[in-house]
Amino acid sequence: MLTLEPTKTQLAIEVSNLKKVFRKRDGLRAPLREEWALKGVSFQVREGETYGLLGPNGSGKSTLIRILSTLLTPDGGTVRMLGHTLPEGERELRRKMGRVSVDAAFYKKLSPRENLLYAAQLYGLEPRTAEKRAMQILEQLGLESRRFGDPIEEMSRGMQQKIAIARALLINPPLLLLDEPTTGLDPKSRRDVQAFLEDLRAREGTTILLTTHDMAEAERLSHRIGFLAHGRLVAEGTANELKQKAGTESLEEAFIALTGEAFDEEELER
Repeated sequence: MLTLEPTKTQLAIEVSNLKKVFRKRDGLRAPLREEWALKGVSFQVREGETYGLLGPNGSGKSTLIRILSTLLTPDGGTVRMLGHTLPEGERELRRKMGRVSVDAAFYKKLSPRENLLYAAQLYGLEPRTAEKRAMQILEQLGLESRRFGDPIEEMSRGMQQKIAIARALLINPPLLLLDEPTTGLDPKSRRDVQAFLEDLRAREGTTILLTTHDMAEAERLSHRIGFLAHGRLVAEGTANELKQKAGTESLEEAFIALTGEAFDEEELER
């Protein structure tokens, strides 16, 4: 479990009363109904801190990450990251943050090298420098260099997720948004990714916002953890503080006690 506190005191992420509603119809003639994904979420993350968000499917985790990564516009509240306020500063923020989602998108007929060099061009990076950095990251993550030229469609989910992490880190971003980055990975790939993230934060001082279903992963990587349920942040603190508050011995038991919810077996196995 991570116990070392970040030394920086400046805030990297400030989220205040964030709200998001989706309007849906059950049929062509049915009236619009509202589903609130976020109902006034507030939290802060310091520079160099890893903040974990735990919640079952439908709790609002992915919606929150998509808003912070400028892919969705909120319906209320404020977001300020790295000194920029959304939506006014979204262009600058896109150059300063990396994002890894549970279902990373690639040109799967192309190789990791081709995908990463294409991403480097979008960021305006020099191809030779970008390729060298990508190779270093992938080697740290345990991807064999001989696979660098193989089509991505021939690679496992774990390999593809490692490539997604390398892509997000090409610009060495000060802020990294991770939406269930180890979901569906085999145990070795999961450990490789977790060890890399620990080393990255320690070496570069990267601020990391992590959503996950994995209690052990949250305890290992996070300085502080927030429990999200039904679009609300219902508790936050260190893993030990949350367990003490709930009077439980495990983080999973603390989550159930403080939110009234449990992860289903499918979520825990993903």
